[in-house]
Parts: sequence; C-alpha cells; structure tokens
Amino acid sequence: MDSMKDLIKNTYRTNIDKLEYDFNQSMENEKFKKVVGTLKTSKKEIMKHTSKIEDTVRELNNCANCKNIFECKNMVEGYVYYPIVENDNVVFCYMPCKYKKELDKKTQYQKNIELYDMPKDIKNASMKDIYTDDPDRFEVIKWLKKYIDNYKKGEKGKGLYLTGNFGCGKTYLISAMLNELAKLDKKVAIIYFPEFLRSLKESFNDDEEYKTKFNYIKKVELLLIDDIGAETTTPWGRDEILGTILQYRMQQGLATFFTSNFTIEELEEHFSLSNNSLEKVKARRIIERIKQLTEVLVMVSENKRK
Repeated sequence: MDSMKDLIKNTYRTNIDKLEYDFNQSMENEKFKKVVGTLKTSKKEIMKHTSKIEDTVRELNNCANCKNIFECKNMVEGYVYYPIVENDNVVFCYMPCKYKKELDKKTQYQKNIELYDMPKDIKNASMKDIYTDDPDRFEVIKWLKKYIDNYKKGEKGKGLYLTGNFGCGKTYLISAMLNELAKLDKKVAIIYFPEFLRSLKESFNDDEEYKTKFNYIKKVELLLIDDIGAETTTPWGRDEILGTILQYRMQQGLATFFTSNFTIEELEEHFSLSNNSLEKVKARRIIERIKQLTEVLVMVSENKRK
C-alpha cells in the first residue's frame, strides 16, 4: 500500500516538475513572457496552460506578419486565441485583431439591412464601386446620387421604379444607394419578390411568423421590391399582399423602390389574370399605387451576367 502511495506521489511530482520545466523553457521566449506578464494569478495556475499560451504566441506571430484580414492564418479568421484571468483561473477567449475591428466598423451599417432571398454580398454594394463606363447608366446613377443628397437633407421624395433588360445591374444600383442610407442608421429591406411570396405561404401555419415578416416589410423605412413581375400572379399575392403593402406605404409616405424587366404597361398586363373588367380594375389599382410611390426610369444596358 505504501509503495502504491509513493508511486502516485512520485508520478504527481514528476508531472509537476515537467509542467514547470516546460513553462520555464517557454519563458525564454519574450512574447510568451509578455503574455504571461498580463496574467495576474498564480504561477501554478498559469503553468497548466503553457501549451495553450504557446498557441497564443503562434497566433500573435501570425498577426505580426499579416497585412489584412484575408491573409489571416489563425484558427478563427480575424481573431487571436488569448488568455485572460477570471476568478484567479486562466481562461481563453477569441480577441478580434485590428483588421477585424476595422472591418466590423466598416460593415456596422449592415445590421440595418434585411435581405429576403438575396445574395448576401448585396449588402456590400457600394456607390463608389459602380462602373460608369456605360453612358446608358448615367441617368440612373445621377438620380440615385441626387436621392441620397436630398435624403440627407431630410427631403424624402418618391422612390424609383427601374425597368430594363436582364442583367444590366438594376438591383445592384438601387441596393448600393440603399446601403448608403443604411449607414445613416436607416432601416432597409431588400426582397426578391417571388421568393418573399413563397416564404409567406410557407409561414401560413405560424401566425406570429407570418405577421412579423409581413408587417416588417410593410413598415420598414426603405424597401426595395426586386424583380416584381417575375412571380406567378395570384389574387392573394396581388391584392392581399402586394396591394396591402403598397397602400400602407403610400399612406405613410415610406420610400419604396422596384426593379423589373417589365415596363409599367407590361406589369399591368401581368397583374390582369383575365380580360374581364374586374381584373383590369384590380391590376390598374396596383399600378396606380406604384406610380404614386415612384418615378419611372428605363435602363437598357449591357448584360453583365453573360
């Protein structure tokens, strides 16, 4: 029995001796020593985490040679695995690097943007990145810049119905403008209209989800309804959803924007389910609301999606 106790004791002492030996060896590294110097707790506690602190030093070395966040070699991009002390215990957390902090600051505005079935990178659309080598885009770009300037002055004019050929950049242009306004802490929603209707149908059985989604789009300060006319027309989608949204936004003076491959006249035909007079009246009602909410511009430009 005594020999077993001695074995356990000796094993424990050996482990402690090894921990201290490894720790002392690592302390010869100035960066390791500097990190340890920030930890206000016992040496015994710190020694237990020698290997993890070495990981921290490796990541700090990576940071020293890093030129931007996209070159990050650390385990978690933009972060350093770093030790801190809580209740005398060493714990590790992920600290953002300077590039991550800069990126977060630049993209803070994106929290103001809600997307519905839109590419995530649409949040990065920027007015400064718009290409201006196509004179067919000048009128639209000029309109968007003027809208931003007026909005900053508190002048909230009509939105825009932008129609044009497939792939000419309609969505990107308006999204870039809305992103600039999101930087002013304005709430923005950009929805791909056919998918928005489908997602509403899917939430029929969840009344709270349905109302939350529908009411947010109805009331958001700045709204882009993308690719209107690409959806299959139904009385429900046209009258109960789109009609209600447009009526509310018209009454409240909320800025609303549209992109479409259809002209206004073609869109009216799209909303007419038949040639009977009642259907034509319902289609006309939608078009009149769009006209009340927007100015109309046509952009026929090169298809950049080829």
